[in-house]
Amino acid sequence: MPPVRKAVIPAAGYGTRFLPISKAIPKEMLPLVDKPVIQYVVEEAVASGITDILMVISRSKRAIEEHFHPAFDLEAELESKGRHEDLDALRRLQSMARIHFIWQPKMGGLGDAILYARDHVGDEPFAVLLGDTVVTTTDESRPVTRQLADVVEKHGGSAVALQEVPLEKVSRYGILGGDEVSPGLIRANQFIEKPKPEETPSRLAVSARYVLSPRIFAHLEKTPKGKGGELQLTDAMASLMKEEALYGLRYEGQRHDIGNKLDFIKANLHFGLQRPDIGEALKEYIQSLK
Repeated sequence: MPPVRKAVIPAAGYGTRFLPISKAIPKEMLPLVDKPVIQYVVEEAVASGITDILMVISRSKRAIEEHFHPAFDLEAELESKGRHEDLDALRRLQSMARIHFIWQPKMGGLGDAILYARDHVGDEPFAVLLGDTVVTTTDESRPVTRQLADVVEKHGGSAVALQEVPLEKVSRYGILGGDEVSPGLIRANQFIEKPKPEETPSRLAVSARYVLSPRIFAHLEKTPKGKGGELQLTDAMASLMKEEALYGLRYEGQRHDIGNKLDFIKANLHFGLQRPDIGEALKEYIQSLK
């Protein structure tokens, strides 16, 4: 298999659980300490060897474009004031990868968003990183996207990140079932979107990261709309699984889903506590709460 060098970041959703702020500010631009969520996602992609990123956006998401677009007037202002550390951070942000944007004019599900990337991806395997979810690993040198790319480059097919969830929560996720072929690596034989607890093949939920075969596009085109009247990526992957291998990788790490207010606050605490400049003071503050 060729190396995985392209990524798609879907970031078109309305973020209604964050209204009213998400009416004007994309939820992907909400900060985790001092960086927007989507910057963490891009940094993971780049650390995984990705050099070319396509973001799928919609109305009210222009702030994402602005964040990654060069700001020469701001750079000049920082340089004139001797703020070299901030200037270097800004320039690193703009030079991480080639970043492109395409508009999804109407919300049609994750599968529909991925279809918009067909021309950009071409015939290469590609990564998909959900723009509102940060995934951390115990080994920072091997991000989850890199681990998935290694699986696909070695075995072919497609691969998804997996984490075990409680039985009562399987109806929130795409769930994979299959046989373990090596420690932590599962070859799928079932892939179901949001199953009922009594129908689930396992408790292994897809965890916001994928590396997909380019053949997924042909299956997306012929897949009927699924739950919620949307084109489900899970349904297309279940179809593709009949032609080529689909692997699930159980990784050591943590998913920080920024899709709701409570998890957003938890994620800020998680990243804040790890910061050398504020971590200890934040820990003392939390311990002082009653």
